[in-house]
Amino acid sequence: MPLKLYKMDVSPPACAAMMICEIHNVPVEMIELNLMEKEHLTPEYIKKNPLHTVPMLEDGDLYIHDSHAILTYVTDKYGKDDSLYPKDLKKRALVDQKMYFDVWFFLRVRNVTYPAIFEGVSQPPEKVLNAVREAYDNIETFLTHTKFIAADHMTVADVAVASTASTSRYVIPIDDKKYPKMHAWFSYMEKQPFFQKRTAAGSAKLKEILQQHLGCKLV
Repeated sequence: MPLKLYKMDVSPPACAAMMICEIHNVPVEMIELNLMEKEHLTPEYIKKNPLHTVPMLEDGDLYIHDSHAILTYVTDKYGKDDSLYPKDLKKRALVDQKMYFDVWFFLRVRNVTYPAIFEGVSQPPEKVLNAVREAYDNIETFLTHTKFIAADHMTVADVAVASTASTSRYVIPIDDKKYPKMHAWFSYMEKQPFFQKRTAAGSAKLKEILQQHLGCKLV
C-alpha cells in the first residue's frame, strides 16, 4: 500500500517532504490540501492530525505531521544506505542539530510571510528581517566547516534547509557577495532533479503570492 502525503505545493515544509519521497522513489499518493479553502480543518483530517498542518504523512495507521520527522522516517525506511541520515550517533546528532536549526529558520521566515499574506502587513519590521539575516549568517558559518549543511555530503538537513531557503530568498535575497557559500550551496540544491520536480513550481507560485502582499519588489 503506498504512503499518502497530504501537502500544499506552496508550503516549504511540504516541499521538503515531497523532495525526500522523490529522492527515495517512494510509492506515495500526493494529496493536495487547499488551506485557503480550509480543507485542512475537516473532522477527518483533524482526527489524523490535531495540528491540522501540512505536510502529513500517512503510512497505514501511522500519521506523522512534522516535516523533519517525515524526512527521517522516510529515509530510515526507504534509504538504500545511511548517507542521508547516518546511523552513527555522532554524525546523526550533527544532522539532527541542523534539522532543529531549520525549525528556527522557518519560523523566522514565517514571521514575514504569514503576516503579509493573512494580516496585511506589507512592510515587515526591520527586526523581523534582521532575524532572517541572522539565520543566513548562521548558514554561511555552517558552510565554512562542511561542504553541505551538516556534513561534506548532502543529508536530510540540506533538504529541510533548502526548502526553507526556497522561500526566504524572496524575503532576503541570497546575495553572492555577502553569502557566497550559502549562494553556491543553494544554487546546487536548486538544480537537483528532486528540487525541480517537487519544489520549483510551488516556490514560483509562492513568489507570486508574496509579490501581491509585500511592499517590495521580489527578486
